[in-house]
Amino acid sequence: MPKEYPAEFKTKIIKRYQKGESIQSLSQELHIAQSTLYDWRREYCSIKTANRTYTPKEFDTLSRRLEKLEHELEIIRLTGYISNVPLQKKLVFLESLYQKSDNPYSVYELCEALDVARGTFYNHIFRRADRSKRDQERARLMRLVQQVFDDSAQRFGAEKIRIALTESGIRVSTKRIAAIMQELDLHSIRPDAKKQFKKRQQYKKQNLLEQQFTAERPNQIWVSDITYFKINEYWLYFCMILDLFSRRVIGYRVSRNASTHLVTSTFRDAYQARGNPIGLTFHSDRGAQYTSATLTELLQKCGAKQSFSATAQPHDNAVAEAFFASFKKEEAYRREYTSEQSYRKSVSQYVQFYNELRPHRALKYKTPQAFEEAYWASSS
Repeated sequence: MPKEYPAEFKTKIIKRYQKGESIQSLSQELHIAQSTLYDWRREYCSIKTANRTYTPKEFDTLSRRLEKLEHELEIIRLTGYISNVPLQKKLVFLESLYQKSDNPYSVYELCEALDVARGTFYNHIFRRADRSKRDQERARLMRLVQQVFDDSAQRFGAEKIRIALTESGIRVSTKRIAAIMQELDLHSIRPDAKKQFKKRQQYKKQNLLEQQFTAERPNQIWVSDITYFKINEYWLYFCMILDLFSRRVIGYRVSRNASTHLVTSTFRDAYQARGNPIGLTFHSDRGAQYTSATLTELLQKCGAKQSFSATAQPHDNAVAEAFFASFKKEEAYRREYTSEQSYRKSVSQYVQFYNELRPHRALKYKTPQAFEEAYWASSS
């Protein structure tokens, strides 16, 4: 009969493991099978996130729940139901949620969920005639704040907008204007604009890879790029992030807009999925989405270094370029896409095939998933 060990003993051993002792040395010292110690590690090793610490069991439960929700969302997308809902019906539904006193969702989250542009939603809010007097006044003030902000070429902050409105006979507090600017996602020039500009300019000049496409471990260097494909009468943009160590696609998204949001949301997905890695380098070309202040600030917040290809030098991002070349040759050019949903499904299936089934020459003909799993097994 297998020997039973108390939980306190197991916890003590796992703490020693977390401080640097190997499973093999602990097994030899304690005369406990390595497989048993691995089981304890899965059970007792804590996983820290920004908000709390999870046990592996709790984390696995959350991961399964997240995967289930992602599958449900993908099914909803594939049905095309959301895209077939009339825009006006979406706006009315979003408005009903937005107006609730206990609404926990931001305008961005509401619009993102039903694929509605924020500008369209705000126009709907502003133009409705059946508003209370207070709502009408608020809508009018939001239009005026937006107008003064635009007239200043996005230079004015809340205080300067207040002064401009006062000169027009409209008295309102700086605090209220600041709240409106936050809701409309308006950002004026910062006091340290010159410092930030110089910092971004210096940041943009770095090419940390210099066509050396190797990494010593997972989550050391990620490369990213965007490609596009025409479906019927519109373009779809496919953003991908790939781990240079294993050539594994760790994040991707498809969108009708080649926006900065496409890149930042793809990065956030990958960053969370990979456990918020430390010491990351993020490499891309110099497209507007990648040189944007929004992405730069996000990467700095995550402690990631940003690296760029030289201008007009696609070979500086050859690994990402090669992935898209393979995707087009092996998948996209062999299909007849009839809808956005069919293209999204094709992308999803190819990424899974590429990661799990397709041998890679740079990995000695192992698949990206197998290569990465071998690394983690050897480092345990």
